[in-house]
Amino acid sequence: MVVLVADRPGPLEDVPSFRRDAGGAESNVACGLTALGIPAAWISRVGDDGFGRHLTGALAARGVDVSAVAVDPLRPTGLYVKEIGGDGSRPHDLGPGVTRMHYRRSGSAAAALGPELLADPSAARLLDAAPLIHLSGITAALSDSCLALLRELLTLRRPGRAVSFDLNWRPALWHGRDPGVLHGLMDAADLVLLGADEAESVLGTGDPRALRTLLPGPQTLVVKDAGHTATAVHRDGTTVTEPALPVEVVEATGAGDAFAAGYLAGVLRGLDEQRRLRLGHLSAALVLTVPGDHGAPIPPPVVAALLTADPAAWAATRVTARGIESPVLAAVDAPPNGSGGWAAE
Repeated sequence: MVVLVADRPGPLEDVPSFRRDAGGAESNVACGLTALGIPAAWISRVGDDGFGRHLTGALAARGVDVSAVAVDPLRPTGLYVKEIGGDGSRPHDLGPGVTRMHYRRSGSAAAALGPELLADPSAARLLDAAPLIHLSGITAALSDSCLALLRELLTLRRPGRAVSFDLNWRPALWHGRDPGVLHGLMDAADLVLLGADEAESVLGTGDPRALRTLLPGPQTLVVKDAGHTATAVHRDGTTVTEPALPVEVVEATGAGDAFAAGYLAGVLRGLDEQRRLRLGHLSAALVLTVPGDHGAPIPPPVVAALLTADPAAWAATRVTARGIESPVLAAVDAPPNGSGGWAAE
């Protein structure tokens, strides 16, 4: 979707103008993957309008393949407005540090996605070549046809290809629809990512081992505990937990998508479980330090040093808007921030 970001904090009625950008869970993940050097394509539908052209252009500029994005001549491009809380002194102000998304995607081009997508030559070419297909619970909530498409995609099994599924629980989208379908969708995936809090809302528990019992199908279940830890539980019972990095948070929007991109990049690179989780944490941390959905690309030497750091050095690493401070980065060939770390540019 296109996102319109308020140009200053405060209630929407007091905001004079908005900044246009690209947003949405799946497209954020695609951009996060390309930022980490992983080729990625985004398949969706946009309207035959300026917002649709901006969206595909913005993603292409970030290295995402948009060759299979269909243009709908009748339905508009979906969009949402990001409201940013101010100091709380005005009526209807969300308050400091709070943001709210106002979605306008009912009847959008993306909501018309359906199983017929699989017969489109451009989409079929990308899906056939992909080692991993990433799906989201948001798509399942948009329409019956979108739900049918996800079910079809989850049956596309072949050797060497995995399907990942991020719960991305959005309660407002499920008004009048049955969120119980999410259980079956997750259990049919190879890899499931979900937050402990959203798992509690949808499945009744946020405990990784209890969730593993509820979802026996996936090879790996990754449970994120709101900035504290992430735990991967494999089908054989093997469990790996990795702490998140201390972060100077500017805004939380997009961090979950960034974590997914980092973790999936680790999967595609064949990293071990600890380094997959670390790459997820690192990607999320960089997004938490900026007001938008995309953090600064991290130089490969910085990534390599942090992924192989010992537990004490990892725990001593801190991420701020100025960059990353860590004892393992003093000798890394990357722009310094003056305090033994890497500076975001």
